[in-house]
Amino acid sequence: MSHASSVLLLFVDGLGIGTRGAHNPLARLGAEASPFDIFDGEEPALPFGGVLAPTDARLGVEGRPQSASGQTTILTGTNAPAALGYHKQGFPNEELREIINAHSIFLQLKRAGVEEITFANAYTPRFFNARPRWVSATTTAVEAAGLSFRTLEDLRAGRAVYQDFTNGMLIASGFDVEQRTPEEAAEVLARVAAENRFTLYEYFLTDRAGHAQDEEAALRILANLARLVRATLARLDLSRTTVVLTSDHGNVEDLSTRSHTLNPVPTLAWGAARETVRRRVSDLSHVTPAILEVLGERAAQNA
Repeated sequence: MSHASSVLLLFVDGLGIGTRGAHNPLARLGAEASPFDIFDGEEPALPFGGVLAPTDARLGVEGRPQSASGQTTILTGTNAPAALGYHKQGFPNEELREIINAHSIFLQLKRAGVEEITFANAYTPRFFNARPRWVSATTTAVEAAGLSFRTLEDLRAGRAVYQDFTNGMLIASGFDVEQRTPEEAAEVLARVAAENRFTLYEYFLTDRAGHAQDEEAALRILANLARLVRATLARLDLSRTTVVLTSDHGNVEDLSTRSHTLNPVPTLAWGAARETVRRRVSDLSHVTPAILEVLGERAAQNA
């Protein structure tokens, strides 16, 4: 890879900026939650010189923010709930898929001449052998640009990270893969990011724990995810790489309800262009434009 700037986008499903209290597992974890120990009305002390841009997930549309429309917005720069007239849960419908197929961040970067772009997540054989009827916004965004998916072979070779980066879910399902610590997964993720101009990694067990109101799972998942993020940051050259972490809606920060929350979400940024991200991002539709700007004026102008 050249010495041009690069971006690692970490998408964490269902992580909002909540209040302190027994309902919020992040408040119970304390320093273990860093960099997610972010609370309403408080200025966070983020590791590795990180900055926070509180980010509106409601996007001017009534109702609770949802996954399909929020993720479409993040991955395209288009206000998907406004285009639909409502927040769409679950997987993208035809209208959202049309938006993604036209404006996927991967496609915009490709058109702008940024070729070294990838999705770091590994897919299991089931996806390829019996493709599900409904697929995620991320899967749609990758396919819109004609990119290939990473496989379990890539995972075993240290070229991919599973959505459960410990591989515990894969092992429980009978797959022959090694358990990974968050730090071992971070080693792989940092290596993939160093080889590409733009890398996306998606994690959604946070949202599952929130819907289940499972405090034990939430505490374990958030502590491990915080370890992954800190270890990834420690392994990257932050003078050349900008790391952006964002979410589609709140959830796990308030276990008093099974529903998504109306809270803003944290967009966190580290590295070379962190101030650009903080300046540009105030709602979810700003994430893709900010990344295009970070990766160079050519990308921003031609995308």
